[in-house]
Amino acid sequence: MHYRDLGHAKLSGHLVPELGNLRHLQFLELYRNELVGPIPKELGNLKNLISLGLYHNNLTASIPRTLSNLSNIKFLRLNNNKLTGRIPRELTKLKNLKILDLSNNDLCGTFPTYGSFSKFSQQSFRNNPRVTGPELMGFVRYDDIGGRCK
Repeated sequence: MHYRDLGHAKLSGHLVPELGNLRHLQFLELYRNELVGPIPKELGNLKNLISLGLYHNNLTASIPRTLSNLSNIKFLRLNNNKLTGRIPRELTKLKNLKILDLSNNDLCGTFPTYGSFSKFSQQSFRNNPRVTGPELMGFVRYDDIGGRCK
């Protein structure tokens, strides 16, 4: 199976790490459910994934850096959750990324404006009250900004 669209399926509970074993999966659409907890880092094993739609759930914790391993990803929609922490800079390596939506979460710090992120507007990051704006390259090191960001 290469496609799994379970949007609006009234699913609840946690995403299980075993989803990372579905290595041939190209589309994982679990939007508009009642999923809770963190995004498993094992989703970074889904190298054939083209679209990851986890929007409109109640997912928490930070965005796993391992999602930067999704070299074929074109659509990454994590909006309308309760995700926290910084936006992983590793995600800027995703050369095929066409659509990015991290809006309506509780992310913090700045957002990158280089690599694949150079084509995304501030709309991709809106309504994250603790995101302070774009990263200003050359002025302040990313690690020094907003030490309170967790």
